[in-house]
Amino acid sequence: MAASKVYFTKNVTPENVIRMYEALGISLPGKVAVKVHSGEEGNQNYLRPQFMAPMVEHVHGTIVECNTAYDGERNSTEKHVKLIKKHGWSQYFKVDLMDAEGPDLIVPVHNGKILKENHLGKNIANYDSMLVLAHFKGHPMGGYGGALKQLSIGCASSEGKSLIHSGGKISDQNIVWDHHAEQEVFCEAMADAAGTVVEMFRDKIAFVNVMCNLSVDCDCCAVAEDPCMADIGILSSLDPVAIDQACMDLIRQSDDPGREHFMERVTSRKGTHTIDAAADLGYGTKEYELICID
Repeated sequence: MAASKVYFTKNVTPENVIRMYEALGISLPGKVAVKVHSGEEGNQNYLRPQFMAPMVEHVHGTIVECNTAYDGERNSTEKHVKLIKKHGWSQYFKVDLMDAEGPDLIVPVHNGKILKENHLGKNIANYDSMLVLAHFKGHPMGGYGGALKQLSIGCASSEGKSLIHSGGKISDQNIVWDHHAEQEVFCEAMADAAGTVVEMFRDKIAFVNVMCNLSVDCDCCAVAEDPCMADIGILSSLDPVAIDQACMDLIRQSDDPGREHFMERVTSRKGTHTIDAAADLGYGTKEYELICID
C-alpha cells in the first residue's frame, strides 16, 4: 500500500480545522455525520461545541454520538440527551444519538481478528458520509484515543461497546466489566470494529485529529488529569491508520517534559497495538507523508 498523505499545522484554531479538512481535497457528499466526543459530566478537557462549530457548519453536518457502556451520565438515552444539552451541543447543532432507540445495526466483520460482527447505532445508516473530528489524547483503557477509537467504540452502540471490550463475547453492558478481554484482544477488536465503519463510508469519510488538551485521560473520564503536554497541532487525512500513527510519532518526537508520562499511559495499555492491527487488516497504512501547512 502506498504511503498516505497526512496534513499538519501547529496552530490549533477553529479556522485551521477547516483548512486542514480542505487540504484533503474531498467534498463529503449528502447528509454528513460528524463524529465527536461530547464529553462526560465533570470532564474539563473535551473540545467544546464553540470550537467545533465552524467545521461542522462548513460541511452542513449533524453531530453524532452513541450511548456508553459504563457508569456515568451518558449510559442511557435520557441522561445522555440531558448532558448533550447541558454541554451546549444542542444549542449549536442538530445532534443525533444514533442508538437512542434500538434495534442496533448489526454488520458483519469480514476477515476480522476477533469480532464476527459489530453493533452500531442504527441511525448511522441515515448518513451518506462521515467526518471523524477527533480530539487526540490519552485513554485509561485504550492507551490513547484518536480516529480509530472514534470509529470503533465511538460509533458502537452500548451493546457494541460491550462486545468490543469483551473481545466479542458479551453484549450486556451490565456485566461486561467482569469479563473484559485481554488487552491485545481488546485492541484488535477495536481495529475490527473501526474497519466496518470505514467500509461503510468507503471514499466518503475524512479524519481530523486535534492534538490539544493532551491529558493521559479520555474525555469519557468524569475525573480526568489535566493536560500533561503543550498543544501540538491539527492533522487531517483520508486514512485513519496513518493519522493516528502520525499523531503518535509527533508525541514520541516531542521534547515536551510531559511526553514520558503520556507515553507511559500508551505503552502500559499497549495502545499502538490497535494501530498495528488496523494496518494489518488493510484499511489503512502506517506509512505516511507528513505535509506541513503554515
